[in-house]
Amino acid sequence: MLYVLPETTGDIIVLQANGTLTTQDYTETFLPLFEHVKNTHPEVRLLITFAPDFEGFEAGAIWEDAKFGLHHNKDFYRVAIVSNEKWMEWMTKVADLLTQGEMRHYRMTQLLEALRWINDEGEDDEEKELYPFNN
Repeated sequence: MLYVLPETTGDIIVLQANGTLTTQDYTETFLPLFEHVKNTHPEVRLLITFAPDFEGFEAGAIWEDAKFGLHHNKDFYRVAIVSNEKWMEWMTKVADLLTQGEMRHYRMTQLLEALRWINDEGEDDEEKELYPFNN
């Protein structure tokens, strides 16, 4: 099941996946929301939390995700994947190579950090200069 969380606003989509993600979750929840946001903003920010009870994807949902990713790989500014699963961390790294925007994986305990990153607040980028006044 896919839930739209109240933090969704403007160009930011915040979702939570529980149980098994289905084709219906993609076609009835995610795709219409994405299309609405994309029609009003040049790039989309996405945060999706995979809850501890997340069990996986239906085959149809995997197919929908693959088609979506190929067609919309340039439409994201930032994508944050929040999950304690190690395979999700690995998949985020692979997907980052195929996406124009930035992608990061966060653990469940880092949810607030992920929200801040999606919002460009409290940047935690590695490129940030640690001592800006020591030039």
